[in-house]
Amino acid sequence: MNTLVVPPAIKRLPGDLAIWFFILAELLAFAVFFAAYAFSRARNVELFNLYQQTLDRNAGALNTVLLITGSWFVVRAVQAAHRDDIKAVPRNILFGFVCGGGFLIVKVFEYAEKFGAGISMSTNTFYMFYISLTFFHFMHVILGMVILAILWFQARNGAYGAHNAHGLESGAAYWHMVDLLWIVLFPLVYVMR
Repeated sequence: MNTLVVPPAIKRLPGDLAIWFFILAELLAFAVFFAAYAFSRARNVELFNLYQQTLDRNAGALNTVLLITGSWFVVRAVQAAHRDDIKAVPRNILFGFVCGGGFLIVKVFEYAEKFGAGISMSTNTFYMFYISLTFFHFMHVILGMVILAILWFQARNGAYGAHNAHGLESGAAYWHMVDLLWIVLFPLVYVMR
């Protein structure tokens, strides 16, 4: 009786190694911001609790749903590429892009409401952190959408499939980092007391 010996699957890091170093650097930068927020909050608990109530948690929750949904579509794009479903790749990237656009629209309404009320980074320590942290993340969402737009154009030309999903995986890894950062930022700034 012959026994079929299946070689163990080779585990690999999805995407380029360079994007993982970039993501690590970005995560470290945000970790410093989050630590600074936590230390400042510990020294000004009443002020942070008071002004945290002025934030729109529903908008923050909606943005959480939008980013998680966007990441889900990006995962589906990578899976489609791995099974050579070439038509599904750009479609799912586009849906991820639209979710990112929805996030930006909600955030712009939040900023407009705050800036319209005369609130700025110099209003108090809480708003300094709220505006700087969320705007820093906002810029990362924009960069993520630029990456998704590039991936979409390339995917429409059949650039990604089982033979080559490396670039797509790199872009997806960046998008997931943007999502992960918001998943930390939202409860930290909007919810936790």
